[in-house]
Amino acid sequence: MTQEEQKRFGRAQWKFIVCSMIAYMFFYVTRKNLSMAQPGMLEEGVISTYALGTIMTVHGVLYGVSRFVNGFWADRLNGRVFMTIGLALSAFMNFLFGCTSVTFLFAAFWILNGWTQGMGFPPCAKMLTHWIHPKELATKMSIWNTSHSFGAFLALGLCSLLFALGFGWRWCFYVPAALAAIAAVFTFFCVKDSPTEAGVHELEIEGTSGGPASQITTADRRRLVFGNKVIWLIAIANFFVYIVRFGFLDWGPTFLKQYKGIPVEKGGLMIIAFELAAVVGTIFAGWITDKVFKGRGVRTCVFCMLFAALFAFGFWYLPDGASSLWATLLLMGTGFCIYGPQALIGIVAANQATKEAAAMANGFTGIMGYASTIVSGIGIAFIKEHYGWGPTLCAIAAFALIGMALFLCAWSAKADGYKRG
Repeated sequence: MTQEEQKRFGRAQWKFIVCSMIAYMFFYVTRKNLSMAQPGMLEEGVISTYALGTIMTVHGVLYGVSRFVNGFWADRLNGRVFMTIGLALSAFMNFLFGCTSVTFLFAAFWILNGWTQGMGFPPCAKMLTHWIHPKELATKMSIWNTSHSFGAFLALGLCSLLFALGFGWRWCFYVPAALAAIAAVFTFFCVKDSPTEAGVHELEIEGTSGGPASQITTADRRRLVFGNKVIWLIAIANFFVYIVRFGFLDWGPTFLKQYKGIPVEKGGLMIIAFELAAVVGTIFAGWITDKVFKGRGVRTCVFCMLFAALFAFGFWYLPDGASSLWATLLLMGTGFCIYGPQALIGIVAANQATKEAAAMANGFTGIMGYASTIVSGIGIAFIKEHYGWGPTLCAIAAFALIGMALFLCAWSAKADGYKRG
């Protein structure tokens, strides 16, 4: 590319990153609102703890399956259109969820929401590898991954505000549904599937043929993903990363109220602090990966999981009567550490599978990650009901250490799967 083409590409690249971040953020707004609504639902008696845990588990598993299945399609179809349809459907499911009081319908609408949510990340994973060079992917995709935290931050803050203004839990679904519908229109018009669609020069990556993606067969994509030992290791590790992440994010307001007596409104603000720390941690993990470990994201993940375990264990050890400040700091430490691996697994998978199969690879790691809701959903509900929150937090710390061990097994992996000349 000429210097002028590079400038045009750089401007278009950052426009894509920002617009796709905004679009994906609203997938989270229509998914993480349930964690704030659930204390009100339980108090009102419209659903039981076990039913809620079961719904969260099935929702998460189906979301993982959806990411896996849609990963196959996203590598072939227009990412902008794919995302738009998924976000619009998710908005509709949220609206229907807020309208019902029947457990069966709660389950049906939220499980269907799990499928539509799985139409968000796979096309993003594909588009990002077409817009960002592998040598920069950890840093820039980590910045992009903060959309998770901003989405959760918006969901938590919005629901906290609605509760403070006297609105009931149903408005935690009505308002996000309306915002997501607007965001779907924004996605269709502002997110560009590829540099070509944006009218700029395509990204040049060493070691690739430069031919059209249509020359890559399904068998080639499967080989790039399922024939790679590193992808298998990080996919299994993702199971444990998500147990820790969802253990705090999905159950945070509830366990803060029940375990430490902190009101839902204040607990929501503490989980927001968790998410704000996650933003910093995500960007820091990407920067360390590119600058210190030269793109080897699994090495960063080893240290992140170790410290996440220490912070989770510290929260369990926190004595009764300790100030909420200490609880907030421990939550922030956990958020800072656990979101690094959450972001880097997608980056490592995309780099290992190359831009030809990035969506499929992320679909595979995604299904493993969201299979963890078997533990983080109904599993945590079971442990809490029989043993209390203390042993539950100790178990979460143990899962973090298992994840660390799996990342250690991939320590020697190369930075990416592109062949260098």
